[in-house]
Amino acid sequence: MRQITLIAIFFSLVAGAMAQNKDKAKVEVYEKGKGYYYETILKDVNAVNEQQEKKKPYKRFIMDQSGMKLPNKVSLYKQEWANPVESQGNAGSCWCYSTMSFYETEVFRMHDKKVSISEIFTVYWEYVEKARRFVQERGNSLFDQGSEGNAVARTMKLHGAAPQSAYSGLINGRTFHTHDAMYEEMIGYLNSVKKSNAWNEEAVLETIKAIMNHHIGTPPTKFVVEGKEYTPMTYMNDYLQINPDDFVEILSYKQEPYWQQVEYKVPDNWWHSEDYYNVPLDVYMEAIKKAVRKGYTLSIGGDVSEAGFIRDTQCALVPDFDIPAEYINEDARQFRFSNETTTDDHGMHLVGYLENFNGDGKDWYLIKDSGSGSRNNDPNAPEFGYYFFHEDYVKLKMMGFTIHKDAVKDILKKFK
Repeated sequence: MRQITLIAIFFSLVAGAMAQNKDKAKVEVYEKGKGYYYETILKDVNAVNEQQEKKKPYKRFIMDQSGMKLPNKVSLYKQEWANPVESQGNAGSCWCYSTMSFYETEVFRMHDKKVSISEIFTVYWEYVEKARRFVQERGNSLFDQGSEGNAVARTMKLHGAAPQSAYSGLINGRTFHTHDAMYEEMIGYLNSVKKSNAWNEEAVLETIKAIMNHHIGTPPTKFVVEGKEYTPMTYMNDYLQINPDDFVEILSYKQEPYWQQVEYKVPDNWWHSEDYYNVPLDVYMEAIKKAVRKGYTLSIGGDVSEAGFIRDTQCALVPDFDIPAEYINEDARQFRFSNETTTDDHGMHLVGYLENFNGDGKDWYLIKDSGSGSRNNDPNAPEFGYYFFHEDYVKLKMMGFTIHKDAVKDILKKFK
């Protein structure tokens, strides 16, 4: 009898919890060949053929946001200056586009100067450093298109920076980037090096550079800005006046000790950086709230493949059929990271915020994006290239962010 009673109580609790769910879902059919990515980017890079376009539609289980009151207008947000949205095309370089956009905003915040910095200059040298480590580790180091936001600071310290006008990486009339063919050529070469044990670092790097020079052009060693000649290092130090050491990575995941600098254990952290400041989730969220109210922006990264991440509305929410808001905590966050339903798959630039839109006392965040999903709308609309993230989505699914150290100096003081 006791067992039957306990079972009855259990099912009544489950039924009660289910009855509280208000959010709805639907299964949506997506047509291959439709949307900004297929209709614009892939047409430019010639990376799709007719047979690919005729592939069967695919289905996706998503939150039904129709009829919801959503703050998906840029004009609603208090925002900091940022350059117009820029597409990364078909290249896996969101880590650089998001962080470089953040750096551009930082130059404006600190020096009241509007600049456009070349992302592909940094991408070029990042590939060189990946190849260098591949040789040094005898092939036991990841070589692919992805990376982390702090790779920008590390690469700039080694190689400097260049203005967009001096090096776009777009040649032969291209409008959008695609690095697939270039990457396949480079990884094919590196695998042949591994197979033959031909670990001549200088020769390998020269070959990698030659491949990139063919596909995206040779990066400049000198250029003129406002009538003055600069090198990549003097451009960074004297013109941009950026110190890469001024930017820090804030992380919150429970698998590592809090209040320590730790390694972010994801494939894109291919050089195994241990420079991440790991803090409890409440500290992490409070840091974002305080920073945006003091005029800072941040480069933020995490998962954008959830049922509540809807490209039609451009809004990211956590539906209560996933997890009710009151249960979003560091355990729920870590659980999803550990079972790999949260992945580190996209970097974006958080440029603004909106308070208490629905009377719940929570923020919405304005997200500038270089990917294609935020562009399936009117290209002349202010919302083109933006997302709108609810605070709960950031709390559950955005794993870390890059920010100026002055914005989080109270946190940094607590680290040894």
